[in-house]
Amino acid sequence: MSTLISFGAGGDEPYALLLGATGSSALALRRIDDPTGTVVLDVEGWRSPANAVDLAVLADLEGPLLDVGCGPGRMVRAAEENGLAALGIDISADAAALAATNGTPVLRRSIFERLPLEGLWATVLLMDGNIGIGGDPAALVSRCAELMADDGCLVVEVDVDPELLDCAVYTAVGQDGHESAPFPWARVGSAALARLGSLSGLVVADAWADGLRRFVVLRKDRASSAPQQ
Repeated sequence: MSTLISFGAGGDEPYALLLGATGSSALALRRIDDPTGTVVLDVEGWRSPANAVDLAVLADLEGPLLDVGCGPGRMVRAAEENGLAALGIDISADAAALAATNGTPVLRRSIFERLPLEGLWATVLLMDGNIGIGGDPAALVSRCAELMADDGCLVVEVDVDPELLDCAVYTAVGQDGHESAPFPWARVGSAALARLGSLSGLVVADAWADGLRRFVVLRKDRASSAPQQ
């Protein structure tokens, strides 16, 4: 396994506990340098089937699709139900095991390890704030660009603040007070993502809001990669 520190792992393992729970579940990300600066995440939504907003994201996408940080695999299952070949990856053993109980194709693997279909994925997904994985969004976007086919796309769920680019160390805290070990995480808005994408030869192809959620689609900049005449 990669040495990448797993989201919400260590300590009291609140993420693993919530994955196996029933009923309403929320997880707070707490900055260790600012305990009052918390972000609440909806783990119950991750465990549930894809909702209308999720399905709208998938509507015009092509396969094969790679869902990075897939958790229990709701987006992978929804993609397959839409007729797309799909695979999820997650470094959480608990998330991968939960996905497997539903027959969802998930690998317990880091995006920074060797993966199937390198350079051939039509779609790479970073949903649910997973642009934060590893706490280095520039490196993550660069790796996604390597995985994408030349005509592929990267779909990212971003923060509501378009200019936000916040890389910090967090802990995950459950509703019952269970707290994880510290791990690096990032929060990125649409404008900040556009700037990060340009460093890896990606340009914004689409962006939209659906309720409180925000999404951006990046594609490879064909103009910059075209041979010079």
